[in-house]
Amino acid sequence: MKQLPKKLQGKLEDRVSNNAMRSLDSSSNLVDFSSNDYLGFSASVIIFDKAAAILKEHKLEKNGATGSRLLSGNHPLYTLTESAIANFHNTPDALIFTSGYDANIGFFGSVPQRGDLIFYDELCHASIRDGIQLSSAKSYKYKHDDLGDLIAMAKRMQPYNDEVYVVTESVFSMDGDTPELKALADFCTQRGFLLVVDEAHGVGVFGERGAGKIQELELEQAVFARIVTFGKAMGCHGAAVLGSKALKEYLVNFARSFIYTTGLPPHSVATIWAAYAHLSNDADSVKTVNRNIEILRLYIQKYQLKNYFVASNSAIHCCILPGNGVVKAISEKLKENGFDVKAILSPTVPLGQERLRLCVHSFNTEGEIKNLVELLVTFVE
Repeated sequence: MKQLPKKLQGKLEDRVSNNAMRSLDSSSNLVDFSSNDYLGFSASVIIFDKAAAILKEHKLEKNGATGSRLLSGNHPLYTLTESAIANFHNTPDALIFTSGYDANIGFFGSVPQRGDLIFYDELCHASIRDGIQLSSAKSYKYKHDDLGDLIAMAKRMQPYNDEVYVVTESVFSMDGDTPELKALADFCTQRGFLLVVDEAHGVGVFGERGAGKIQELELEQAVFARIVTFGKAMGCHGAAVLGSKALKEYLVNFARSFIYTTGLPPHSVATIWAAYAHLSNDADSVKTVNRNIEILRLYIQKYQLKNYFVASNSAIHCCILPGNGVVKAISEKLKENGFDVKAILSPTVPLGQERLRLCVHSFNTEGEIKNLVELLVTFVE
């Protein structure tokens, strides 16, 4: 077998020298403060059994989709599940993609056209930025959650000949904070801009029944498109773009990551449907995760760690500890004491903004949260 090219080997060596080398860890029996499974749905026997019943009822006990959705992979569960998702999220229609990454590159790579403008928050997820790079539109990033910077940038770009898209997230994955969505929506409505919101980390945590931040703020009519993903609070796999029926029709025809990929197998789609059915009737899990979020916030305040943390009322709380070596060492110490808390290294986050990313779940206990914060105090001070 031929050796790895020197340029690639050199890039790996740079990662090692910067203490930034990534590797794949096996699952552990540690107390989970790292996964995106905010409601514990990934281990729900109720959802598992419901999905199995759906497959049996629809005679779709198959292992694979057999092709893309435009060829042979568009089994009947897709229509039923997309209808259930659209109804839950109070939107005209939904289109399921195989992942959140595929949804974002499919949407942004096909919807904004040459001559259009895209303004996006500088902390938007890599999948959004990658999708924007595939677009023919011009794009500009504005300072994180800074409406003033967006307004100033928009004024400099006048006049507008074509469409203007404004892109943000309801909860930012590496900071856990939430933008001023109401003010952003008002600005976009006034200017005729198209607002696009990624709700990956908002669904399951915010709003009635965990429907997300947009529905909590009653902004459904002010948003052009929402992206929801199922690998976080929903505990399964896949994603959907929410919007008008015309938008769905457009994406089916022009989103390359939808057209040229094998569809999700029936059991994946059945699990999505079952997860939404469960969320619709499970107010306790959403209440519990929010209670645990507040408990963590109270302990951070009590132990005077507030200055280390990015302000957040989401399930994601980030403790800034500059230096890859420093943050990795503390993550390992927490693991030695039974807690799984991931170190987020540069270049994933900017140099000097390395951090521990604490994810709160409905299944965490107050004792676990208290013990984690008490341990953290001993390591950071």
